[in-house]
Amino acid sequence: MKGIAIGLSNNSKEILKRLKKTEFVKDIYIADSSKEDVNELIKVQKPREILLKKWPEIDLIIFIGSIAASIRIINSFLTSKDQDPGVIVIDNKCSKIVPLIGLHQSNTQNIAYQIANLLGGEIIETNNSNDQSLLNLDAFGNQWGWERSGKINDWSKLVIKQAKKEEIFCKQLFGNNLWKTSESAKNINQIDKKETKKPDSTFYVSIFENHETTWHPPVLWVGIGCERNTSKELITNSLNNFFESENLSQQSIAGLATIDIKKNEKGILELAKEKNLPLKFFSKEDLSKIIVPNPSNIVQNEIGTPSVAEASCLLAAGEKSKLLEEKRIFKNQSGAVTIAISESKNQYNPTHGEIHIIGSGPGDISFLTNNARKALSRCIVWIGYKMYLDLIKPLKRNDQILIESKLTEEKERCSKAIKLAEEGIKVALISSGESGFYGMAGLLLELLQKIKKEYRPYFEVHPGISSVQLAAAISGAPLMNDFCSVSLSDKLTPWSLIEKRIEGALVGDFVIALFNPQSIERNWQLKSVIDICLQSRHGETPVLIARQVGRENQTKKFFTLNTIPFKEIDMLSIIIIGNSQTTLVDEIFLTPRGYLQN
Repeated sequence: MKGIAIGLSNNSKEILKRLKKTEFVKDIYIADSSKEDVNELIKVQKPREILLKKWPEIDLIIFIGSIAASIRIINSFLTSKDQDPGVIVIDNKCSKIVPLIGLHQSNTQNIAYQIANLLGGEIIETNNSNDQSLLNLDAFGNQWGWERSGKINDWSKLVIKQAKKEEIFCKQLFGNNLWKTSESAKNINQIDKKETKKPDSTFYVSIFENHETTWHPPVLWVGIGCERNTSKELITNSLNNFFESENLSQQSIAGLATIDIKKNEKGILELAKEKNLPLKFFSKEDLSKIIVPNPSNIVQNEIGTPSVAEASCLLAAGEKSKLLEEKRIFKNQSGAVTIAISESKNQYNPTHGEIHIIGSGPGDISFLTNNARKALSRCIVWIGYKMYLDLIKPLKRNDQILIESKLTEEKERCSKAIKLAEEGIKVALISSGESGFYGMAGLLLELLQKIKKEYRPYFEVHPGISSVQLAAAISGAPLMNDFCSVSLSDKLTPWSLIEKRIEGALVGDFVIALFNPQSIERNWQLKSVIDICLQSRHGETPVLIARQVGRENQTKKFFTLNTIPFKEIDMLSIIIIGNSQTTLVDEIFLTPRGYLQN
């Protein structure tokens, strides 16, 4: 994103520095003529001079200061809402964030949500869609990996009709339809695919170029075969003619596909780069396995497969795909190109998709970090175990979707998140506590490693507060010196290895935190570990048993290795076992660092 932030007074320096660290802002400026030293990243200029240079090339402007001053600065630059950059105004205390311009086209509103969550401010919304919990008709498709076509005035008329509570209709022929399950979409009337009548106030989700209000999902794969050194111009013109003749939208292209001997074919490579499309290559052996309607003996004899264009587009489109347009051959003096088009069951737009692995903390949403809140507001789909989703549900907007799953379905959750991100959708994968501590981060990253880097959607791990941190905090400071954590679940780790880790921790005199200590099925492991501990540590070693930390029924109880009540411990418990220096005085659980000895 090409964004800038402008501070209207010297009081805005600190906020500007924080904004510079986000993905939304590239350059920061301050409108202060004083000679006071400012950070080297901040360029001291007059706001109008900045905008005269930057307005045509930027996507977003963030002002730090008054709304009135901001409006006066941008007033003469405004042209139309489909061309102007988004504008956000933040007060000097960062307590109020106001999305001012570009609430739909520039995705300004969603960015404002993210900034509000990151900086801890309150977003002030004034547009109809949010006041009435309505779907942002001319913007929501961006979150689902789609591109929009149709006249801006027609979209504006549709939005106005929606604001007047007139009926809005949608006819979706292609693409992911998960959006229909959101609260915001409940007032949209869905038209059956077979219905030929077109009600007033209709928008489409389609691959066709119908010159109406349409969102285009990326589900079309273009197979290309060509003579060596065919010009990019011929390939491009042929593609344009093909799509135009079939009334297909190039905004629905998911990618290009061809045979691997074309990995250095300049025309194809330049076309993929120009259109910013993924380009998949397949071997002749794989292409030969695909049944096509128009095999060629000439192609078979020359390169070892009867089809390139038709076979490669079908192979790229995946299972249950179908050949939408059979191959056509285009020739001129600069070469020859063959093009075919297939329709995929699933969207494909991995460079637009994202996966945010979020540690939601031990329970109450007050323990959720601002960074995690920002990521949640960025993602249109949240995936997680139902109990964890319920804890953060108060933060969900009406346009966001929850996908709930059961406790043992970790792999299914990760696979679903990857699939949606590959479709161009921004997904939040939720773990309780810290996702990197026995959470979802490791499994997801293992699965992502299996995907080629160039086809891998963006991912980011957002750290959370672990239950062991909160357990330590409510009991004192037992983790002040070296400590380790061990999970007693032997479903994924052999028990012999768990025993070795416990023994090693005892030799090193570590404070030991035990996760997953005991369940109905695993009712002997904890007792075994305590018996091992008693071989190295005295029976009066203090022990904390914390249960349901961060939740309504939170409890903490102190015991010793000799007095642990095994029957009271379950999977909602976490145990911290002190080391040789750990003390328990007046219910202050403490492992001293050694400061008072110096």
